[in-house]
Amino acid sequence: QVQLVESGGGLVQAGGSLSLSCETSGRTFSGYSMGWFRQAPGKERDFVACINSSGAYSRYTDSVKGRFTISRDNAKNAMHLQMNSLKPEDTAVYYCATSSHFCSSDYEDYNYWGQGTQVTVSA
Repeated sequence: QVQLVESGGGLVQAGGSLSLSCETSGRTFSGYSMGWFRQAPGKERDFVACINSSGAYSRYTDSVKGRFTISRDNAKNAMHLQMNSLKPEDTAVYYCATSSHFCSSDYEDYNYWGQGTQVTVSA
């Protein structure tokens, strides 16, 4: 059974930083692209960033470019999202997910999801 577990969320002031982690088990981690999505109350789940299986390629939604960095450690079956210069509009539940598609921004291309971790950025 595939499991993804996010950690690292919390409450931070605007301008601060948080580092999210996603640990996986139950499948060959290195063979799949990984992504981060987020969902604010009353809104759809939105793409944040993705990284391909080797970690050589990544892309971001425009609103986080230059502030967030996605990375992965295939030896530890883990993925990370370093979030800097956080803004109140970054407040959401953040989810990690795996996909057999190459670094897709479409949540429908992801087949396994974590339970989410709350990130709250105060003004």
